[in-house]
Amino acid sequence: MSVGFLALPMLAFLSIFFFYPAANLLFYSFLSQDAKGIIGRPFTLSHYVHIAEVDLYLKVFWNTLQIAFVTSIVAIVMAYPVAIVMVKSNPIVNRVISLIVIAPLIVSVVVRAYGWQLILVNTPTGLLNWLLLTLRIINEPLELLYTKTAVVIGSLHVFFPMMVLPLASALGKIDPNLEDAARMLGAPWWKVFARVTLPLSIPGLVAGFTLVFSLTAGSFVIPVLLGGTSSTMLGNLIEQQIFVVYDWPFGATIAVVLVIVVFAINALSMRILEGRRFRRIAS
Repeated sequence: MSVGFLALPMLAFLSIFFFYPAANLLFYSFLSQDAKGIIGRPFTLSHYVHIAEVDLYLKVFWNTLQIAFVTSIVAIVMAYPVAIVMVKSNPIVNRVISLIVIAPLIVSVVVRAYGWQLILVNTPTGLLNWLLLTLRIINEPLELLYTKTAVVIGSLHVFFPMMVLPLASALGKIDPNLEDAARMLGAPWWKVFARVTLPLSIPGLVAGFTLVFSLTAGSFVIPVLLGGTSSTMLGNLIEQQIFVVYDWPFGATIAVVLVIVVFAINALSMRILEGRRFRRIAS
């Protein structure tokens, strides 16, 4: 039996539950819907033109890109120290940190979002505002809830493990002798990181950035519960068009745009990774 037959069950599953719905969604984005709600021909590109012409949809599009990008960058900055400690520590500390990083994944996203609501609420009774007011760090309550900042914080909490784990895997493959040699030659710690650790951990960095960006861009629960109307993202817009307005073709169009953006980021990340590999082989 050929080894390729082993992949047939998974290919069949993906074809039925992923590729067929995705193709159907793409097909719907080119259909028209009349005043009675009947969907059918003629085929049209007006839905895509409508997204580009309406300022509200463009604002939601840029909100999505901005929140996803900021979340990914903050995740990178926070994940490197955690991943380095995981790799450099003894096995017991490694397991404890891994457990702390992975443990939030067993808690529902909805539960965590409601937890952040209690922490970030804009009144003096909110946990964060109460703490800052008690310590006299601020004089008035901060307005964090229902802002982009709240969405970034919530998304970071949910998707942070997706950045730490690939980074830790990449850092674990770096030969410690390379960093030791750089220190022996007089390089300070920041230069060792910039010239040795960072370049060699790019595969994990690219994988983590792709995961966090893609998952944040397609997020639905966090923007609804923490962002409010001022931080609507494409996932919320899709839900509104399909389940509130009942405009399936336009909702499908927004979903296709979101998928294209995510695939573009993935392709760019892979191009960066492959380019680095080719340069390394050539050198």
